[in-house]
This record gives sequence, C-alpha cells and structure tokens, in this order.
Amino acid sequence: MRELNLNNQKPATRNRFKKQRKKIDLRGFAKKIVRVFAAVVVISLVVLVSYEIYGFVGRTTFLKLERVDVTGIKKLSREDILAGASVKLGDDLLSMKLSRMGEQLVKNPWIASVRVRRTFPNALAIDVTERQPVAIVSMGYLYYLDTRGDIFKPLQEGDRLDFPVVTGLSEDDLLKDPAGSKETLKGVLSHLDLIKGGKGGMAFAGVSELHYDKGFGYTIFTMDKGLPIRLGSTAFSEKLDRLARIYGDLQPQLPTLEYIDLDHIDRIVVKKV
Repeated sequence: MRELNLNNQKPATRNRFKKQRKKIDLRGFAKKIVRVFAAVVVISLVVLVSYEIYGFVGRTTFLKLERVDVTGIKKLSREDILAGASVKLGDDLLSMKLSRMGEQLVKNPWIASVRVRRTFPNALAIDVTERQPVAIVSMGYLYYLDTRGDIFKPLQEGDRLDFPVVTGLSEDDLLKDPAGSKETLKGVLSHLDLIKGGKGGMAFAGVSELHYDKGFGYTIFTMDKGLPIRLGSTAFSEKLDRLARIYGDLQPQLPTLEYIDLDHIDRIVVKKV
C-alpha cells in the first residue's frame, strides 16, 4: 500500500482572484477642481469687464442723447410727447427703456400707437399715430369716436365740436353688450363714409346728427332745420342713391318738411308739416 506524503501537498490557494482596489487619483481630481474654478473666474472677469465697458460707453458723450425726432403728431405737441416719454437731452441712450416709454405714451387718449427706436450714435426717434375723431357720441357726456369705431376720450374745453353727433347709445349699452355696441358704431362710420363720398346728394357738413334705434334703425338729421331722414337698418347705399335723385329738388321745400322716409323698398315718403 502506497504511503501518502501529506507533507508535500500544496495548501489550497485562497482568494486567488482578489479584486484590485482602484486608487483615487487625488492629483487629477485636484486639477479638475482647479480648471473649473479657473473657468468660473474667467467668466466672472469677462462679465465684469463687459459691464464696466458698457457703463463707460454709456457715460461718454458719444452715446448721450442729443436729438429727439418726433413724427406723426398733429393734435399733440412735441412737448407733450417728450413729457409723456419722460425723456430729455443728455440722457444715457443705452440705458433707455424703450418699451416702457411706449407704454407710457399710449396712455395718452390721442395716441393710437407709437414706435420708439434708437438712431445711433446720439438720437431717438418717436413715431406717433394719432387717433382721428370723426364723430361725437352723446351718452350723458360727449365722447370722441375715432376712425376704428372706438370711443376714446370725453370732450374737454377747447376740443372741436364740428363733427356729427351720434345718439341712441348709452353707457349701459356699452357695458352690457360691448360687441353689439361696437357693431352699431361701425355701422355709424359706414353711413358717415357714404355721405362723405357724396351719397345722398347732401354735403357731409350738412349732417348734424345720426341717431340709432334698435327697432327703427338709423336716422340722419340735417344741419338745416334738423330734418329727419329715416334710413332703417339695411341697404343704406341704395337708399342714399334714391335720396340723391330728389334731394336737389326738395331743397326749396326743406323748411316745410316733417321728415323723409327711405325705409321702403320701392318708394320715398316725404311728409310735409
């Protein structure tokens, strides 16, 4: 029997495949931190330098406001615009808040729109679009009506009064039915435009009032004697064409007439006093 030599056997190897621990590269990590910090410092310096340059340029006379060009004004004065924009010569052109200037200017009821822009090196351009009144709306107080059908300001002392007066609408109508009231006012503008264009044979200056009634439609009142001319609610252009054919012949009789009624399909009714 073969004798086993236990002394010559190699001991079993433990943990033959030991995991190798990664060593932390402190030097590389420190380099990354330094690079990030350096980048932050550089960016901060660039921002600071840019800000200082901006401030320096703004403080130089080269970009100080030396001229303000105002266009589009008729009713308003140049002084009104400069005061509304809160701008004066010598101001820093770069630091001006143009959008804020525009917001302040359109608070003036006469201004429909405005454009404010810089014109380098030292000027500011303010282009104004004013509202144009075409009629006066009577609703307890008198208000101007512009070309877009918007009621934009109450009349004050010194405002012009030589416009046709629109009646029949109230402030309650505007509050309760703004869309319907706006359509009514657009209708008013349409009729006034037709008369301005020569429809009806009467001069635009000969119209003193245009009255609206929900049931009967529109009625024109002449400047002379306040003669009512009933138009109804439809076919205004055709009705005014019919009026034009007889209006010249009726001129001598106007003081004796009570009304002219055009709100019929095939005839004109002339009512004498």
